Amino acid sequence: MPGRPKDKTEYLTEVVGDEEDTIDFEIIELLFFAYRDFTGDPDAILEKSGFGRAHHRVVHFVNREPGMTVADLLDTLKITKQSLARVLKQLIDSGYIRQVTGPEDRRQRMLYTTEEGKALARALAEPQSRRIAEALAKTGPGARETVKRFLANMKNAAAD
Repeated sequence: MPGRPKDKTEYLTEVVGDEEDTIDFEIIELLFFAYRDFTGDPDAILEKSGFGRAHHRVVHFVNREPGMTVADLLDTLKITKQSLARVLKQLIDSGYIRQVTGPEDRRQRMLYTTEEGKALARALAEPQSRRIAEALAKTGPGARETVKRFLANMKNAAAD
């Protein structure tokens, strides 16, 4: 019937067809579980400060690229100014991020982690780094390069 919303089964059949073997449910589920566990340790650390994953991403990228502008951060995270504003304000007010006016363009805002911000970034990255190291060690020789290629190929090309 035209104009009638499709139920989920109709939509899925239309999108993927009837051949379930074309969908790699196993890898999809492994990615879901890996992400859950990969973010679990940092989530527990962030929760103590009343922060969440958005705070984690901001601290991570600002720490990795000191002096990045707010515009660069927005582009990296693919979020809106409004989404970033609250999170960034909380991190600045809490003393984890420092914002500096650009030397040539006073409209430009450059971001830096403070000593506390660097310590937080490290505390969040350590359990993730351990998890990665353990998984790579169990995977065998050449695993790091293979995983890097796989993850790079998972990213949208337009996102670079």
